[in-house]
Amino acid sequence: MIIDLRSDTVTKPNKAMLEAIFNAEVGDDVFGEEPTVNALEAKAAKLFGMEAALFCPSGTMTNQIAIKVHTQPGDEVLCDSTAHIYNYEGGGIAFNSGVQAKLIAGERGRISAQQVAESINPPLDWLTRTSLVCVENTANRAGGSYYSLAHMKELSDVCKKNNIKYHLDGARVFNAIVEANYTPADLGKIFDSISICLSKGLGAPVGSLLLGNKELISKARRIRKVFGGGMRQAGFLAAAGIYALDNNINRLKEDHARAKKLAATMSQLSYIDNVLPVDTNIIIFNLNDKMKAEDFVQKLASHNIKAVGFGKQAIRFVTHLDFNDDMLAQTEKVLKSL
Repeated sequence: MIIDLRSDTVTKPNKAMLEAIFNAEVGDDVFGEEPTVNALEAKAAKLFGMEAALFCPSGTMTNQIAIKVHTQPGDEVLCDSTAHIYNYEGGGIAFNSGVQAKLIAGERGRISAQQVAESINPPLDWLTRTSLVCVENTANRAGGSYYSLAHMKELSDVCKKNNIKYHLDGARVFNAIVEANYTPADLGKIFDSISICLSKGLGAPVGSLLLGNKELISKARRIRKVFGGGMRQAGFLAAAGIYALDNNINRLKEDHARAKKLAATMSQLSYIDNVLPVDTNIIIFNLNDKMKAEDFVQKLASHNIKAVGFGKQAIRFVTHLDFNDDMLAQTEKVLKSL
């Protein structure tokens, strides 16, 4: 038995999802004639109460398209210092859009309305134009923390007051939704654009969606083409996304429960210095001097458990739909034996 805790992107389609893929009706998406892609986009847009959606190969692409649509070269994007768009998208903010990021030291990956208000540049010729605020929900590097709806509304108010666009990197937004007291439609009311990932907690093999109004998505479709993201018979992938949205949202709570149980066990181990609070499906922990990170990863590998380093002495585990109770028990057993 191989236990893979490196990410929630490692899942594989189950039999029912594969059947949906094999039975998909397909066309040509670049010509706008892909019925299954069109159905997925319409489904996601309706779910979030937004006008339109665009199917893309990855969440990095949907985020980068959103930044490109919302900004002009020389502008500035505000985001948390741990944000995925800044740390893990290959410098795309600068490379793709010619804009720079102003980093904010938020609380567990979450920036406040006051911090944003204080970071907006006045309209002076020698300063960059603050044109976009991006938030990540849940926050990867912060251990899966999530924003409350009230918190996100406060940020929205600041953005509207200052005529600044507001984008949600919702790679794991459904993890936040099942834990918090809000719905996808609540989010659609306050953001100018939303990126959602289908290949993380929802278990689809490929794909993300960018949501927004019709004008934004029309511009985004052209940018997707420029970025090389125009796909043809993408309905085979879109069918998996439809299945994921229909079947794999509510079950995310199972991943969260297993993550919290695993974290509770780990907090008792002598070689672990600390475990970040676990809100959803991500566990980030720091090893003490008794165990080097590279040795820890190698020892887990010898027991058929895959993990990745997340800093000098930090490790990240991510639970997902292919990590079950038997795997949880085996992981706890191995961790206690090290």
